Formats: sequence, structure tokens, C-alpha cells
Amino acid sequence: RHCTDVICCVIFIVVILGYIALGIVAWVHGDPRKVIYPTDSYGQFCGQKDTPNENKTILFYFNILKCASPVVLINLQCPTTQLCVSKCPDRFATYIDVQASYRYKPDQWNYFRQFCKPGFNNPRKSVAQVVRDEDCPSMIVPSRPFLKRCFPDFSTKNGVLTVANQTTFKDGRGKTRNVTDLREAANGINNVLDARSVGMKIFEDYAISWYWILIGLFIAMIVSLLFLVLLRFTAGVLFWIFIFGVIGIIGYGIWHCYWEYDHLKGIPGSDLTVYDIGFQTDFRVYLQLRQTWLAFMVILCIVEVIIILMLIFLRNRIRIAIALLKEGSRAIGYIMSTLFYPVVTFILIAICISYWAVTAVFLATSGEPVYKVMANQTLCKYANLTCDPETFNTTNVTKLCPGAQCTFAFYGGESLYHKYIFIFQLANAFVFLWLVNFAIALGQCTLAGAFASYYWASRKPADIPLWPLFSSFGRAIRYHTGSLAFGALILAVVQLIRVILEYLDHKLKGTQNSFTRFLLCCLKCCFWCLEKFLKFINRNAYIMIAIYGKNFCTSAKDAFFLLMRNVVRVAVLDKVTDFLLFLGKILVAGGVGVLAFFFFTQRIPLFAQEAPTLNYYWVPLLTVIIGSYLVAHGFFSVYAMCVDTLFLCFCEDLERNDGSTAKPYFMSASLHRILGKKELSPKKA
Repeated sequence: RHCTDVICCVIFIVVILGYIALGIVAWVHGDPRKVIYPTDSYGQFCGQKDTPNENKTILFYFNILKCASPVVLINLQCPTTQLCVSKCPDRFATYIDVQASYRYKPDQWNYFRQFCKPGFNNPRKSVAQVVRDEDCPSMIVPSRPFLKRCFPDFSTKNGVLTVANQTTFKDGRGKTRNVTDLREAANGINNVLDARSVGMKIFEDYAISWYWILIGLFIAMIVSLLFLVLLRFTAGVLFWIFIFGVIGIIGYGIWHCYWEYDHLKGIPGSDLTVYDIGFQTDFRVYLQLRQTWLAFMVILCIVEVIIILMLIFLRNRIRIAIALLKEGSRAIGYIMSTLFYPVVTFILIAICISYWAVTAVFLATSGEPVYKVMANQTLCKYANLTCDPETFNTTNVTKLCPGAQCTFAFYGGESLYHKYIFIFQLANAFVFLWLVNFAIALGQCTLAGAFASYYWASRKPADIPLWPLFSSFGRAIRYHTGSLAFGALILAVVQLIRVILEYLDHKLKGTQNSFTRFLLCCLKCCFWCLEKFLKFINRNAYIMIAIYGKNFCTSAKDAFFLLMRNVVRVAVLDKVTDFLLFLGKILVAGGVGVLAFFFFTQRIPLFAQEAPTLNYYWVPLLTVIIGSYLVAHGFFSVYAMCVDTLFLCFCEDLERNDGSTAKPYFMSASLHRILGKKELSPKKA
């Protein structure tokens, strides 16, 4: 063996070093506190340690009625002063009422002014001036924190929306308003807050039942292993039971259609044609026609004949596919360590996802605070323009646009780095896709090398290398990093194009015309098909790389033409394998799920006392079912790779050897028997 695709290997290493450099630059310029902490109108973090806002962890909005929706609030684009506070208001109050009573009720003013700008302590200032300068809110309403922001404390009483059991409130400007006026400003918040209690109950269920969930997943792992081991004995039985079951069901369908056809004979109106009655919204009308049942019967007869003919003409290839499945089970039995290799792939992908997510957050939070003019008047020409909060009050903006504020908008900058943040995010996504595909490719090549060493062993298992999985992993890293990176690069480019198309489709959804929608749909469909095709080619190319050690392009070409020369065998093996593995996943997930259902609902007398008392028994139940399916998928993906590798080795064996003493076959005795003497006879020169 020698190193393959060296240039791509060098590029891959350089890109990884550049990716690390991008992460370092992002970490230097970014600040995740901008995501963790809400930011007030002055660009200061709420709740940040060693700052005046250390004990003020919640963001308060002076006039929440100016905010159109919670999305606006969360994005910090609400045109009102935003202030860090230690707690949300717990009562109704207006500046007018507090101003009128501050002389003999100073406690009310002391409570109210904690929601005013820091340092403001002038209750004698007129309401008009306070509202204009936004020194204090004109009103406060009972609120509770959500996403570290104060939202009205909505509740429903007898079907009526209330805030603190009141349906009206004073807006601080001499008007009494209904609490429904707050609905638009905080639309949907009440439902989300109610969902928090459900979330807490789900968390409690997980806290009580987590070890039982782990036990269920362990049982799923054992059942998956047993299923794979038993496939060498049951693969043929399961497949033929399914096939004859399908034939029997279709046969019953044919008989039922004939019975309905004969039963409708002589009934008035049953001899009409579909064309005579035209289109009907009630499809039961068509079931009263003999022609409908005749059509069903003809279609089912055609399907039945096709299946029977396929079984007759493809019987030998089906037997080969079943034999390969059994051989795959035998190979895994000799190399059990391969079943746990998906854990390595999972760890590598988890590292890639974590690095990408952290880098994306740091890139998104890079930059300095940007302030913009937030004006109440829609015709203000200064609206949404950048401003400086230090000098804003000295400009004429407040005169031309009364009530305008210079408030924090987002984080950004004008430097070269900040101008290319989007490009950096795109590069971050692209390298992430490249690394994930490389991790998958490394796993496929490693498993293929291990199983190929099993197939090409003259005496099984005596001639199998001592540590086939580790040896294959070492070969893949040492010699074929460039080839694996090349295949992963091609796939990453296509996936990035698909991501961009999805992004464009999302952004242009409201404005695109019919032709644009059609074009985008066609492009998305084409690139989806291309991605599926490339995954198929790459998978088989990695198998050829593991067997022969050639470069990616040569291996892909050899694998493609080898598969095309055996296209019928490929189709049969693919469908037989897909069916049996799908059946295995359903059996594992369904069996463990049924067991979990009886356990968590305390219907197993032996374990009734051990079963935990839950708020929602379906929480651990769904977790066990989904987890069992994923566990089975992990084990069966190794099995599928094993079968694909053995199949390519089998095809190569048939083409390169003739069964003679000089060129003996490496296939197992069961495959020898299926092929028969004709195919096993020496080839003529």
C-alpha cells in the first residue's frame, strides 16, 4: 500500500488548521455573554458579575404596548427603553398615581422608581416630560420573567383573559384599558409559560426513571446482538415467510375482488361505468360498481404474476443474497468489535457538532454594540439610523422626532473581520459538513477493511488477522486520509448547495412567483438525488479503497462498473437486506417498547412495586422506543456495511478467480453450493 490522494490530504490538513484558526479568531472577538445575558438600551448585560447590573438579571420594557410580538422583544428591537431590574413588577401602578401620593406614601414611589432609569429620583417632574424623556415607565403591570425578560402575568379565569385577576388597567395617560390590549404585545407567551409546568413534570419523570430507561436500552442492545447472530439461521426463513405471506394476501385480495364483482351481479346500477357516473367526492359510490372491483382484480392479478415470475427467474440471486446475509452474520460473529465501532463515529461527529456550534455562537456574537434610532413616528427620517448614545441628546433628532431614543440594536462593526462574518459562518458550515462526512467515511472504510480481511482469508477463521478492526483503522488513517477526504469533500459541496437552496427558499417564500418556486423545487429535487447517488458511490468506493488501496477516483470507477456488471444482484441484495434490517429494527423497538409499556404502567405483577410513579408514563416509554430504534440502527448499520463489503468481495472473487487449483474461490461453502458446478468450472482462456 501507498498514500493515496496526497494533494487532497494536504489540503484537508490545511483546512483543519484554518478551521482551528477561525475558531480561535472567533473566540477572541466573540462574547457568548451576548447570548446568555439580555442587553439593556445602553448595551450593558443584565446579571453580569462585577458590574452594576450583577443583581439585575431581568430585562424590563418601559412600554410593552409598543412591542408588536414576543419575537420583537427577544430580538431586542422593541422601540422603547429597556432596563435591567432585579425583579419584575408584581402590581399595577401608574406614574400619575405615584406622583400624586409620593408625599404621604413614599414606599410606593420607592417601589416604582426601581423601574426608572438609574439615578432618577424626581417625582415632581411632569408626566409629559417623564414620558417624553422616558425617565420612567408610564405604568407597570404584574409580570413574571420569561427568557430573562418581564412579560405580563396572563391567566385565564372563566374563559376571560386577566392579569393578576383584573381585566382592566390604567395606562398612565388618563385612560383605562382592557388587558386584551396587552395580548398582541405578548402573543403566545401564556401558552409557553403554561408549557413550562409540563416541562418540569417531564424533567421529574426523567429524573425518576432514567436508570430504567438505561436498562431498556441495554435490553435493546442485547436483543439487537441476538438478532444479528440468529440471522445466519433465520434470514432465509424470515424472507420466504414474508414473500409467501405477501403472495397469500394478494391472493386473498383477488378472491375478495371476484366475490364483490360476482355479488354485485344483477343489482341495479352496478353495471354502470366509472365514466358514466363521473367524478364523485364520496368514493364509496365507486365501490358499488362491478367495473371497480374488476379493475382491482386485474391489477392484483398482474402484481401477483409479476411477483411469482420474479421469484422464478431471480430465485438463484435471492438465494445468493440470503447466503450473503448469513455470511455477514458469521463475519460479525468472528469480529464482534465491529459492532461497537459506531460509538467511535458518534464521538467524532459529536466533537464536530460541538466545535461548529461553539464557533457559530462566537462568530454570531462578534462585534461591538450598535445603537439605532428607535422612533415612535413612522415618518421619522432618522429611524433605524445608527447613533451614539453619548451625544444623542445634543442632536436635533429628538426635536424632529419627539420620543425618539438611541437604543441598543445588535452587535456588529465596520472592520474587515465584521464585514465577512457571513462568509466565515458559511465556511464554518462547509468545513463542518466536510468533517462529518469524513468521520462517516472513516467508519465505512474501517469496517470494510475488517470484513474484507474476513472474506479473503483462505481458512476462516484461522487466517483472519489478530486485530482486523484496529489494523483496518490504522491503514485508513495512514494511507487513505486523502481519499476519504476527497470523497467527503464532494459530498460536502453538494450538501452545502442544498443548505443554500433551502435558505433561499425560506427567504424568498413570501415574494417568489410560480416559476421561481418551480425552479427551486426542481433544483432541490435534483441535488437531493445527486446526494443520494454520491453517498451510494462513495460507500462502495471506500470498500474498494479498503480492499485494494487505490485512490478515490479509481476505486469509485471500479466499484461503479463492478456494480453495473452485477446490477440485478445489487438490486436483489439491496431490497432483501433493507427488508430484513427494517424488520429487525421494528422487532427490537416494538418488543422493547411493549415490555416498557407494561412495566411503566405497572402491569407486570412481578415488578409492580419497582415501577416508578410517573406524571406521564409515555415520556420514558417514547424515550425507550426511540432509543431502542437508534441502538438497533447503530448495530444494523454495521451489518449492512458488512453485507455490502462481502458482496463486492464476492463479485470480485467471481471475476478474478475460476475455482481452479491455481485460482480458487475465497467464498464460503454455502455460496459454492448455490452457484453450482457450471459457474464454478474453470474459465476458458
